[in-house]
Formats: sequence, structure tokens, C-alpha cells
Amino acid sequence: LFIFMGDFKNKTFSLNPFDSHSVLTKRDFKKSKNWCHIRLQQRNGRKSLTIIQGLNEKLDVEKITKILKKEFCCNGCILCDVNLGKIIQLQGDQRENVIKFFLEQEIVSRKNLKIHGA
Repeated sequence: LFIFMGDFKNKTFSLNPFDSHSVLTKRDFKKSKNWCHIRLQQRNGRKSLTIIQGLNEKLDVEKITKILKKEFCCNGCILCDVNLGKIIQLQGDQRENVIKFFLEQEIVSRKNLKIHGA
């Protein structure tokens, strides 16, 4: 599971255990000046999508998406956009769950998080 235990002040860890070049420090998450946008897009009827964009490019978005899908029992996919980078789409209104997960795992800091939609 994707849980960091212990004190990771400036220690390095890899989000992809099979890739030796994806070693990140905790500073990489905190220095990100990009906003992480979490939106709710209404589809037809009661159906909706949760859209997450603006994650750090150094993160393994595929692994994060896989864990989010498993944790929240929903389906999802990754879209690649030229301007916006990788975008995660999850089925249903998962905004509160995603925010809680990102803050617990320290993927995004509270000040870099923007929540859209009512």
C-alpha cells in the first residue's frame, strides 16, 4: 500500500520501486508551486466525474490512480493533455476522499490544493 511511515524530513523514497531513477525527496512535494485542481464534472443524471489535474510531473500518476481506484472502489483513467499534463478522472464524487488521501500521504500540501464545484 502507498503509506509512508516514520519521519521523512529529507529522506529519499521512490514512488516506483522498479525504477531507480525516480528517487524523490519530500522537498519536491513542498516546492511545487503548481496548483492541484480537484473538480467535479456533472455528467447525465446523477452521474459525475472527479477530475484531478496539476500534480507534480515527478509523481507516478499511474500508481496513484491505481491506489485511488482500489481505495475508493471506483473506476478511473488517466488522460494526457499537451498543456495540462496528466489528468486523473475518477467516477463519482470523490473530492473529499481524494483531498483526505493527498493530505495524509503528503502528495500535495494544503496551500497548493484548489477545490472546484459545489
